Amino acid sequence: MSQTPFQTKEDIHLKPNTRLSKIWEAAEVYGARSFDNYAKIRSVAETVRDLLCMWLHTGEEPCVYLVPPEGPFQAENYQSGAFSVSGTGYLPLKPISFGLAIRISEDKDYMRLQLHCQKEGELMKISIGKERPISVKLPLDETQLTPLFEQIYDHVLAFFQDSVAQYDEGDYGTSVIGFDIYRVPE
Repeated sequence: MSQTPFQTKEDIHLKPNTRLSKIWEAAEVYGARSFDNYAKIRSVAETVRDLLCMWLHTGEEPCVYLVPPEGPFQAENYQSGAFSVSGTGYLPLKPISFGLAIRISEDKDYMRLQLHCQKEGELMKISIGKERPISVKLPLDETQLTPLFEQIYDHVLAFFQDSVAQYDEGDYGTSVIGFDIYRVPE
């Protein structure tokens, strides 16, 4: 059986309509839905990565990468490793997070934002950290992403502008920034 949260060590030949056969059927449906959830969220994440870079900048060099939502990261695409369900052994049926590393300087510094995706019917709700989610309709129409791109842009820009304003006023504010900054080694 594939995509289920358990494994069997030996073949069991089930009789139809037993309690165990019903568990197996339910687990099979769960596995299919969890794969569908992951595939839809990954597709949205990859589209956000590609189009956000084009929205921010018209150059050829990539400026946005999919990275793990937590832990160490480098400015490179992590494929399936960019998602919170990576390495779980099976795909849980729940909201999924991923990281976006956005280039923030000429010196190749990158800021990681943690985005959360949750499918609700035909909508995908996407939020940055604990901010208000943006809803997009599935299947994804790329024009729906502009409000999300504006929210990401405003979030990153506000961090720097607010920090400078607090410093200029004599208050560093808080040391918690809600994301990581990474410099690409030369």
